[in-house]
Amino acid sequence: MTGPEVAAVESPAAVLWDMDGTILDTEPIWDTALEGLARRHGIEMTADLRKATMGNNSVDALTKVFDAARVPESGRDFDGEEAWMVELVTGLFREELPWRPGAEALLTLIAGAEIPMLLVTNTMREVADVAIETIGRERFLATVCGDEVAVGKPAPDIYLRAAELAGAHPHRCLAIEDSPTGAAAAHAAGVPTLVVPSFIPVPQASHQVFRDSLEGLTLAGLAGCYRAARET
Repeated sequence: MTGPEVAAVESPAAVLWDMDGTILDTEPIWDTALEGLARRHGIEMTADLRKATMGNNSVDALTKVFDAARVPESGRDFDGEEAWMVELVTGLFREELPWRPGAEALLTLIAGAEIPMLLVTNTMREVADVAIETIGRERFLATVCGDEVAVGKPAPDIYLRAAELAGAHPHRCLAIEDSPTGAAAAHAAGVPTLVVPSFIPVPQASHQVFRDSLEGLTLAGLAGCYRAARET
C-alpha cells in the first residue's frame, strides 16, 4: 500500500473538536457564570456541583443547580435564567478568550493537511458563535451546538450529527475532548477519542487515548492517537 492509500488508513476522515476546555480556556468563565447562578438561588457552587455541570448543556446545568437549591418545579425559570447566563457569558467571551495549550497550532496543522474539521459543542449557538469568531469559523466544515440536537452531551446525538455532516462513519472520525461529559458522548457515538483532560479527571473507556496536552502534537502523532483509539 502506498502514498494516499496509507494516509487514508492512518488519518481520520474528519476531526471533531470540542470547544470549551479543549480549544479555548473558557471553563473559568463558566465558573463565574455558574457561581453567580448558584448565588441567585441562595447556595454556593461547591466543587462537586461544578464538577457535575462540567461540559453540560444549559438545560442540564440549570437543572442541577435548581436541584441543589431545591427550587420547586413551578419556580424553575429555565428561559429567564438561561437568558441571564447568555448575557453574562457572551460579555465575558467578548472581553477575552484564551486558547488551550497547543490547540491553535494543531488546528493549523490539521487544516494544512486538508483533513476536514467540525466543531462539536454543548454550548448553545448564541454563545458559541461569539467564541467561534475567535477560533475562526473558516477552519471548520460545520459547527454543531447543543441546542441543535434532540439531546446534548453525554448523549451521542451531537457526534452522530457531526459525523453525518462530515460524510464519514463515526468510527472513521476522531473526537478531541476534555471532559467526562464530552468523552462519554463521543464514546456513545462510536467515535474514537483523544482525551486531554482540562479541569477534572476523565474516566478511561474503550476507543480512547489520553494526553496531558495538545502541545507538540504533530500530524503523525495525531494519526497515531487515532489508530490507538480505534484499537483499544
